[in-house]
Amino acid sequence: MVAPMSKAATDGDTTQAPASGTTMNSLPKSNVFTSSLPPDPAFKTPADSHKAPRRSLGPRMVKGALYTYVRPEENEASELLGVSPRAMEDIGLKHGEQASEDFRATVAGNKIYWDSDSGSGIYPWAQCYGGYQFGSWAGQLGDGRAISLFESTNPFTDTRYEIQLKGAGKTPYSRFADGKAVLRSSIREFVVSEALNALRIPTTRALSLTLVPDAQVRRERIEPGAIVCRFAQSWLRIGTFDIIRARGDRALIRKLANYVAENVFSGWSSLPAAMDQSEALEKSAINPPRSVPKQEIQGEHPLEENRFTRLYREIVRRNALTVAAWQAYAFTNGVLNTDNTSLLGLSLDFGPFAFLDNFDPSYTPNHDDHALRYCYKNQPSIIWWNLVRLGESLAELIGAGPNVDDETFVNEGVTEAFAPELIKRAETIITRVGEEYKAVFRHEYTRLMRSRLGLTSSQESDFDEIFSELLDTMEALELDFNHFFRRLSSIRISEVATDEHRKHIAGRFFHAEGVTGLGNTEKNARERVAKWLERWRNRAADDWGEDRDEEREKAMKAVNPLFMPRSWVLDEVIQRIEHGGEREVLSRVMNMTLNPFEEHWGIDAEEEKRWTGDVPRGNRQMMCSCSS
Repeated sequence: MVAPMSKAATDGDTTQAPASGTTMNSLPKSNVFTSSLPPDPAFKTPADSHKAPRRSLGPRMVKGALYTYVRPEENEASELLGVSPRAMEDIGLKHGEQASEDFRATVAGNKIYWDSDSGSGIYPWAQCYGGYQFGSWAGQLGDGRAISLFESTNPFTDTRYEIQLKGAGKTPYSRFADGKAVLRSSIREFVVSEALNALRIPTTRALSLTLVPDAQVRRERIEPGAIVCRFAQSWLRIGTFDIIRARGDRALIRKLANYVAENVFSGWSSLPAAMDQSEALEKSAINPPRSVPKQEIQGEHPLEENRFTRLYREIVRRNALTVAAWQAYAFTNGVLNTDNTSLLGLSLDFGPFAFLDNFDPSYTPNHDDHALRYCYKNQPSIIWWNLVRLGESLAELIGAGPNVDDETFVNEGVTEAFAPELIKRAETIITRVGEEYKAVFRHEYTRLMRSRLGLTSSQESDFDEIFSELLDTMEALELDFNHFFRRLSSIRISEVATDEHRKHIAGRFFHAEGVTGLGNTEKNARERVAKWLERWRNRAADDWGEDRDEEREKAMKAVNPLFMPRSWVLDEVIQRIEHGGEREVLSRVMNMTLNPFEEHWGIDAEEEKRWTGDVPRGNRQMMCSCSS
């Protein structure tokens, strides 16, 4: 059982949010997803699902559909542990709305916006998808414990989000599981979702965390249950296409592709135009023109690009940008199956994730990943592997080129005569898109790393002489990745003007216990860091001069966080909430999470200093399991 709430516990408020906004009841709601795509044929309408006993909904195989209508399991006892005020603002909810009964009932799964008498409103649903897990086809997966309540549109920004509860009960896609989520993993997802957003890394979001004390969930042990109310502009993933392709449903692949272009993205004309093949890839891949009419075919025979190629390229490009940000901030997802890879390029489905402590490219936070498939250094190649699986799902549409709308092709499929041309075109285009992926990734990673290092200009030698040498030094000396950048931000150009100065300054980057790493001495460690600092000083002085340290420091600290929710911090927070009965600690860690670049947060100075200081040696590179 979770420890009882301490007397000073709050009502779930974290930090202050703007006064403008609306109520949960008044928030504009829609169901474009369920109105546009095919439902589970066993329960075609909300009424069919609502009147059926929950056990009759599954788990089971669901074919010819992209979702099943299913309601959350109600919880007699629940406690709102926290909300993200930034999420409240982004959704369009007013400050203080978390205190309302409507809000609390909604995020606990006790209220849906559908009327059983009239059949009006929006009925919740769970998505159907499949996936390749650890490189092997896993068949039907789906939302086994996530249930979408409705789509909401922020009335002030006109941004639409799909609001979803994770841990809300069984669905047809639960397989042998219970549809629940444990408190420890829910705390981790609640915090990291908002942390990545605060770091400007594309991600799904978390609105609230609700404790369900009566839901005793069996994992490695009996644990308290919880529900995360999370949201995203789309929860579609590569695995959504995977399952349709595996079942050979050509029509549904086309229907889903149309939906993604028209309802997830901003229409066909928002997608990237074909790259100029006469230009260098590094130039043509970065900011391609858009506004291409839907029906336009681009490129010369035999590599004509139709709208489905443009759709594929947009998904690839978005994922390249996201994985570049992961690498630049040393975020390791831990599980990058195709069912965990977003079509929007969002960081998705947080299980055994971590931010690196010591820089170790082979580190994985997933103690079940014995082959290190999803370790930090493999993330860019794994995401491309997943995107190739998406390319296989879209290959027929991509390979059709200018014939994609021909009646014979649409209704009857690929003729024997057309097959060789189609296959060749698809294979060549997907390979070429792979080069685009690498170019977009490298450009974004380079941009982020230059920004973190306080460099404003670009030089050819930066990648090898600045970035790679820094990473090699960090790895050899077991330096803390993100602390290095923050501490570098405060170093003045004059402090590293001589070799003697640089060797002295090098000590700022070592752990509290001194130099670590196999075969290192303090002398050679200081020499190696000093050698890199000389290169950095010369580049920084070229860009800023020698008398603009304050301006450069401000720019660097705006992109180099002082606080990150590291595994050991989250583990402490979990223990204090679950076993110590604390509640305010969640509010404090969320406040720091939402404002990671600050120097002070003005609440608990001792705790802030400890959480932003050197990671205790025994707590570095922690690992956890997928079970949540």
